[in-house]
Amino acid sequence: MQDFLLFFFVGFGAQIVDGALGMAYGVVSSTVLLAFGVPPAAASASVHAAEVFTTATSAVSHVAHKNVNWKMFFPLTIAGVVGGVLGAYVLTSIDGNTIKPFIVVYLGIMGLVILWRAWKGASKTPTSPKLIAPLGLVGGFCDATGGGGWGPTVTSALVGTGTEPRYSIGTVNTAEFFVTVAISVAFVTALLTGHWDKTGGLMQHAAAVAGLVVGGVLAAPLAGWVVKIVPVKIFTWMVGFLVLFLCLYQGLRLFKII
Repeated sequence: MQDFLLFFFVGFGAQIVDGALGMAYGVVSSTVLLAFGVPPAAASASVHAAEVFTTATSAVSHVAHKNVNWKMFFPLTIAGVVGGVLGAYVLTSIDGNTIKPFIVVYLGIMGLVILWRAWKGASKTPTSPKLIAPLGLVGGFCDATGGGGWGPTVTSALVGTGTEPRYSIGTVNTAEFFVTVAISVAFVTALLTGHWDKTGGLMQHAAAVAGLVVGGVLAAPLAGWVVKIVPVKIFTWMVGFLVLFLCLYQGLRLFKII
């Protein structure tokens, strides 16, 4: 019950931030799971299991409010699914201790990307259609291998190259549902076929996954309200520093300094 309540609040807070910025649910949730000692593959699978529900709620909201650019949506989604499945296969093929240093570096980069986005703001140059599919491919791969990264990778790039924030966040969040489902199916397939036999971390943290699901789903409808009362730039700085702090903590644990 204690694990459920802890991750309920983690999921609730992460989804509030994600709904306001179009990023950070996966990064924050997976970083906290990693900090509690969950293996990287199990952490990523846990977060994506929770995101199936939270992204569905978010996608319905964005479609209803007409925040989706459908010309960007289809190439972004298809490429994201391909990248996500590839990333899940790579992650479940590598021993958790081997991948941990790369995950720490990845999370650090994501934190810097978010801070860069807060400092730079949006560009006046429109996003080139040629960049959409490659961006989705990289975003999906990073999302699967890092347990989060679709939003920081894709939303930051779209807004930074001139796409209106409303359509960037709405399109990316809606596409994220399909990417998340594909990654989750890849993890389940790896489990059922025996390709991934180190599932103890996932099975032992069912309460944490449940907490992430319930907290995230309840928070999703509140995101629009939060956007109205808190400036997005302030939110972005907060998320960037939080991710870097948790990355530093995980790095110190990795090198047994703490």
